[in-house]
Amino acid sequence: MTKYFDSHAHYDNSNFNADRKELLAKLPLAGVEGVINAGACVSSSKASVALAEEYSYIYATVGVHPHEASKMKDSDLDTIKSLSQHKKTVAIGEIGLDFHYDNSPREIQRKRFAEQLALAKSLDMPVVIHSREAAAETMAIIKESGVSKGVLHCYSGHLPMALQYIEMGFYISLSGVITYKNAEKSREVAAGIPLEYLMIETDAPYLTPVPFRRERNDSTKLPFIAEIIAEVRGITTDAVSKATTENVKRMYQKLGEGEPIVIA
Repeated sequence: MTKYFDSHAHYDNSNFNADRKELLAKLPLAGVEGVINAGACVSSSKASVALAEEYSYIYATVGVHPHEASKMKDSDLDTIKSLSQHKKTVAIGEIGLDFHYDNSPREIQRKRFAEQLALAKSLDMPVVIHSREAAAETMAIIKESGVSKGVLHCYSGHLPMALQYIEMGFYISLSGVITYKNAEKSREVAAGIPLEYLMIETDAPYLTPVPFRRERNDSTKLPFIAEIIAEVRGITTDAVSKATTENVKRMYQKLGEGEPIVIA
């Protein structure tokens, strides 16, 4: 069976409340080797860590999403720092800028993004970056922070910027968006970046790939993303799954030990 690693999901989301345990129990049987569950606020970061404690194949990131930046308190940084010390917390995130919805004022987004990047830098941890309609400013703030390891989650930018991020030490993660008719940019990125810097993700429950686009997303749908990437690169889906899994393990090191994640 081909194995996949979901580099970004939100299984703490309320969309999974009705059947979370049943679904998560099935994922390893469906070829899902691992999942990174991303925090989006303090409460979801705590929930991510709790899921990581309960399931051997789930790991957590902790942080405050730009949508939640206006609700963030200064003391939340201490909470995030504390959560980051858990043995299965692998990164600070999902953090960044979102100038599409502007759910938080932009100046507050910038402030909280910079603060969390500084925290990641001080902890020598990777970051998980959310960037929507804020590409140039996101990169500028990251460069200023000095952070040089992380992943651009659900990357939606152009190939030249993706290659710039790779030069900075970052990975690029592609989602179900690549299966959509108007996803030329995503397919260009999938074809054009070095395979050793590519990850795949569901962003579950969001961004469900074709042909399930209107349904709730989950990690069993990763093969549909891999198939498009394989097609544009002229390789097999097995090659995509193997490379993207290796990339996740290379990127997320056990804290302080320098050893790759071992999936139980």
